[in-house]
Amino acid sequence: MKISERSYPIAQLKKFTKVENWKSYFSRFISPFLGENVLEVGAGIGATTEILCNDSNKTWVCLEPDGALLAGIDEKIEQKTLPASCQTQKGLVADLDKKMLFDSIIYIDVLEHIEKDGEELAQASQHLKAGGKLIVLSPAYESLYSPFDKAIGHFRRYNKASLSAITPLETEIDISIYLDSFGVFLSFANRLLLRQNTPTDEQIQFWDKVIIPISRFLDRIIGYSAGRSILCVWKKIK
Repeated sequence: MKISERSYPIAQLKKFTKVENWKSYFSRFISPFLGENVLEVGAGIGATTEILCNDSNKTWVCLEPDGALLAGIDEKIEQKTLPASCQTQKGLVADLDKKMLFDSIIYIDVLEHIEKDGEELAQASQHLKAGGKLIVLSPAYESLYSPFDKAIGHFRRYNKASLSAITPLETEIDISIYLDSFGVFLSFANRLLLRQNTPTDEQIQFWDKVIIPISRFLDRIIGYSAGRSILCVWKKIK
């Protein structure tokens, strides 16, 4: 299965560890679906793990093909920055033992880096327990695809229809919503005007500290019907 060069440089990844408002925002939607046993696909440097994993999780498997990034997660586990329930595994979903089953499998800004995304979700769904949740958070709207997307290895951006089209067998969509409605304007500005390969620290902080609080308010008003990111949760029905 082809995966793009999906890892940002570590310095770039660390920039996004500081986006506290955004992580707090999306985590409130994802956390209720996680359950006790979680597989995080493409765990990177463990930044998402830090915000989502807690004592309610009995096991949290960080799956990551990049050994250097995985070593960073191992170090966080040793230093107790991450809970003791965390463990790491190098590789892809295709490498997992067929007997490994989870309450939830999460792809946080990962699925867009995988060329055959439908095949990926089909494989992942085989590792869900009955009633388990497959959770995807990804960039929204192909019209917003920018030099930044290309530079960091995005094959695509999504909307509700394109995610629905790759629904795995024996699953059904539980929720499908957009987040960060006001952030769409920033993405359009970058797409049409700035055309930057990477955002500056100042731009990231402005988005997190100014735009996200506005989006949190607007998203409720418009019923999560538009946004810079899309969250889709599938439920395993068999």
